[in-house]
Amino acid sequence: MKILYGVSILAGTIIGAGLFSLPYITSVVGIRVMGGYMLFLGIVAILVHYFLGEIALKTPDFLRLPGFAKFHLGKNAQKIAYVSGILGMLGAILAYLILGGEFLTALFSPIIGGGTLYYTSAFFIVSSLFIYFGIKAISKVEFWGIVVFFILLGLAFFRGFGEISVENLFFMREGEFDFFLPYGALLFALWGAALIPEIEETLALGEERKKLLKIIPLGIIVSLVISVFFIVIVLGITGEHTTPEALVGLEMYLGDGVTSLMLVFGVLVIFTSLIAIGLTVKKILWYDLKIDKNLACFITCLVPFLFFLAGVKDFIVVIGVVGATMIAIDAILVLLMYGKIKPGKMRFLTYPLIFLFILGILYEVIYFFA
Repeated sequence: MKILYGVSILAGTIIGAGLFSLPYITSVVGIRVMGGYMLFLGIVAILVHYFLGEIALKTPDFLRLPGFAKFHLGKNAQKIAYVSGILGMLGAILAYLILGGEFLTALFSPIIGGGTLYYTSAFFIVSSLFIYFGIKAISKVEFWGIVVFFILLGLAFFRGFGEISVENLFFMREGEFDFFLPYGALLFALWGAALIPEIEETLALGEERKKLLKIIPLGIIVSLVISVFFIVIVLGITGEHTTPEALVGLEMYLGDGVTSLMLVFGVLVIFTSLIAIGLTVKKILWYDLKIDKNLACFITCLVPFLFFLAGVKDFIVVIGVVGATMIAIDAILVLLMYGKIKPGKMRFLTYPLIFLFILGILYEVIYFFA
């Protein structure tokens, strides 16, 4: 039961905003390229998370990635982990704000009017209140929100089964091909490293803790299977009408009822995930970095919203940049730590992965600022 619980928690955490980008990205690069990316980065994600699991088992309890980095690599590595972790989570909050605003606009704009800025601002205000007051209870519904969302996804599959077309699955947008597009978004969509220490601590002591190394690959494989299922349903039904946030394009095929329900629970999943990440950032700034509580909350909530107001509103670009840079830095730190505890495997396994992530960072920086 503990393995099943751990797999569900890890998969439930991984499945988030990144999932909604995958059908549209597949329509840009084609299902063959996307399939290759999912296979390759799925293996990479399993390896990096597995390595982190081994690191967690060989490190004192109640530490997270910055603590692991300090223990194995020193204070400078800890500082890098703090910077990459905080910036990565602030980027994720921005992505959640964009997506939540889009979902709310699709739900309520046809009824009461108002544009995306109005609904994103409302989403920002409500989520900021939850983060400021430290309301944790809502996180308890996160798992069940995801469960209900995927029940609705299954309903959408049966409702729209006749609409799924093999031709749609192989649809590609003319003139938009970007081979590198899936890289950062998929890293974002498959990243669940923050939960590895949490799961390890729930497994108690002794042999039970070793179950972590079984949970990690299973959790990521489940996430990959669900991602493939989501791509098949959304792209298979909507084809050329697939939207960047996935759900809005389903309305013309499934009708208002099913799509609205999916949007409601999509908002719930995004909202609870945003609160969980926001509380984590606030605590890191407040407890770990000794920043005033109110200032920590101000940074956590307002910085992503200011980026939105400044015009950073492309959901796929945001998760791509976060995945290819901040998450890649965290992955490099994991690989360097693994090299410390398993030096014999460093040369032929972790060095090529480190090189891959560095190339990805360089490409993303050049691509983003070009």
